Amino acid sequence: MNYVFYLTATIAVVSTTMVIFHRNAVHALLYLVTSLLSVAVIFYQFGAPLAAALEVIIYAGAIMVLIIFVIMMLNQGDSTVTQEQAWLQPTTWIGPALLSALLLIQLILLVSSGQISSTQTFHYIGPKQVGIALFSHYVLAVELASMLLLAGLVGAFHLARRRKIDTGDSGNAI
Repeated sequence: MNYVFYLTATIAVVSTTMVIFHRNAVHALLYLVTSLLSVAVIFYQFGAPLAAALEVIIYAGAIMVLIIFVIMMLNQGDSTVTQEQAWLQPTTWIGPALLSALLLIQLILLVSSGQISSTQTFHYIGPKQVGIALFSHYVLAVELASMLLLAGLVGAFHLARRRKIDTGDSGNAI
């Protein structure tokens, strides 16, 4: 059990470091997905399958799609088409793919062994209790987080919007 945790934590640290130091946004995004998947495996290891599922569905799924949408919206023209073709090369995704494969093997070993942790007992918290807590005690934090995401999306839209050169047109955005 300990070796699985340490290997998963190492993958999380390595992929998060690659997110920080990578210059290309899409490459960093691939490593961020790997980092979030490794955190989900750690959640599952410690007896929180709901938190692991939410980590995969919400963060590695929905938020990453939103970030990819913003990156596509900020597309800078024809020069990025050749750059996107270079992103499809195996050298781009081989690192995150290997780290994700290690995480998949670890998760399969955890599920097949039937034990999450033999040294600790956990209190199971179901989706109903999480929903009640989110929309009663933490409703202000949930609403603030949604407003922050909305403000970021509107800001990215305004940054990406192109204006026509003033040639007698009304000057509205394209």
